[in-house]
Amino acid sequence: MIKIVVPHIHKIEGEAGFWAEVSREGKIEKLRLQTLLGLRQIEGILIGRRAEEVPIVVSRICGICPVVHILNASRALEIALDIKPSLLTSLLRRLLLAAQIIQSHTLHLFFLTLPDFFDIESDLDLMRRFKKEAKAALKIRDFSLKITRVVGGRTVHPMRPRIGGFSKLPTEEEVKKLLQGFDEVYDAALFLIGTFQNLSYTSLQRKTNFVSLSSKKEYSFYQGEYIFTPQLFSIGDFYSNKIEEDLKRPPVKRVKHLGKPYMLGAIARINNNQNFLSAESKENFKLFLKNHNLTSEEFFKNSFHNLFCQIIEVLHFLREIEKLIKEILRQDFKEKPSKLEIQRGSGLSAMEAPRGTLFTYFEIDENGRILDCDIVTPTAQFLNNLEEDLKVYLGSLLQVSPDERTRKIRALIRAYDPCISCATH
Repeated sequence: MIKIVVPHIHKIEGEAGFWAEVSREGKIEKLRLQTLLGLRQIEGILIGRRAEEVPIVVSRICGICPVVHILNASRALEIALDIKPSLLTSLLRRLLLAAQIIQSHTLHLFFLTLPDFFDIESDLDLMRRFKKEAKAALKIRDFSLKITRVVGGRTVHPMRPRIGGFSKLPTEEEVKKLLQGFDEVYDAALFLIGTFQNLSYTSLQRKTNFVSLSSKKEYSFYQGEYIFTPQLFSIGDFYSNKIEEDLKRPPVKRVKHLGKPYMLGAIARINNNQNFLSAESKENFKLFLKNHNLTSEEFFKNSFHNLFCQIIEVLHFLREIEKLIKEILRQDFKEKPSKLEIQRGSGLSAMEAPRGTLFTYFEIDENGRILDCDIVTPTAQFLNNLEEDLKVYLGSLLQVSPDERTRKIRALIRAYDPCISCATH
């Protein structure tokens, strides 16, 4: 029996390691991606708290994607309390979420995964070798973080989103200024797409199901009408009846759909909703297939292509941001947040985090205290799928050197963009 151990997967959010046992004949007997963070029990901390305190606490689950956590918690509580946020609130939330997806993807693509294509370990070496790409990535991230600061109040763990609206709205002038330099940012994204168009992606072919929000009208990310699996389910039906949580391998609630693993994130959203991509995003996706001589089916069987899907989404969400800002500027900035009226109820909300669909559920008593809550993060949902990919991929790595095998295992894990902090909340 051969043991393959990668004790630490660096350049991911949180800490994880890889462990496998392979027979002399090359059969993979055991394989596990082991999370190395302890259970944080944020759901337990929330029990008994007042509903209005909850979104801020939930946002502390992650420093990379706090926006989607605070927004999804707010929306779930609004559903429980029968509060309908205004159009301006919804538009500002969509703007915040689009900006968060862009900044997370850009960080992941350039700083965490581009080095894997060239076996670069040092960030300084990366910056020296890819000066233009570094400048483009930082320009895009700065733009998205500026939106988070203006709308959310600060760049990390924004404080302004709340149940029913925002504690403070940005001024009309602040929103207008967000579009300054937009064309340069968009050109930077086009430049980065060119970089990722021309990379040589590792070959991997494994069929799986893709799960994401879906709509008949738009590229869903803030609120969708359905969950696409590729069957259509209502969000409540999928959450309560179709996904199963495995609590036998703490500290992560590993999730399957009808007993099977599934994929989320950029590659799932584009597989399910590509007809609603912006025109330039569609063109670049088709160009990738042509340049790499791939069919659409072959493309989506390779989880390494999640990386190219992320840069496609950066381009798409930049156009989305441009449209949202123009729509926001047509609204009344003097509105007041919806009044918070306490009642007993329960609410489930689903939004697209950078890494996939996030489910947030709360039950509230008549005093406005949390009776029950459940947060199902994207990483907890795709860890089983990642392990199935690793089983297929590891078979092709048994004859390479241990160092090269370790690099390639890490590269596939990083292509998923796992957030272990979210998974161990």
